[in-house]
Order: sequence, then structure tokens, then C-alpha cells
Amino acid sequence: MTRTLDWKVRVHLFEEEGTTKARAVLDTGTAVLTGHGVAHCNPADMDVPEIGDELAAGRAMRDLGQQLVTAAERDIEGAESVTR
Repeated sequence: MTRTLDWKVRVHLFEEEGTTKARAVLDTGTAVLTGHGVAHCNPADMDVPEIGDELAAGRAMRDLGQQLVTAAERDIEGAESVTR
């Protein structure tokens, strides 16, 4: 059986008091998962907003990815207990 899905991730970025925060939201149609990421600019470093955006967004997506893996592992355990 061939199956095709299209999941979209929305990444929201915002800055508060020198900290870039990101929220990555995935709606699979059956669940909504939200990953969070943060980036701080070292006061000694040059302020380059794009770098903070990249770090915060990457960390939010990494958090979201870990949540997906954890959910899949839970689903596998649940499926295995049904087949036993």
C-alpha cells in the first residue's frame, strides 16, 4: 500500500530582552506537537539576529524531532503489547 502524507511545521520566532525564542508546531492531523528552542547572544559577541534565529529554530525543531521519536517509541510499545 502506498501512502503519502504532508505534514507542515510552523516555526514562530520572537525576541525578548536579548533572547531569541522559537516555537515549532507540527499538526499531524491526529496530534499537535510543539518544540521549543532558545538562543542567547553573548554580550561579548557581535549581535547578528540571523544567528540567534537559526539557533533557536534549530533547537525548537530538534526538540520537536525528539518528541516525535518518543511518541513513536510509545506507539511501538503499545502495538507490541497488543500482539503479545
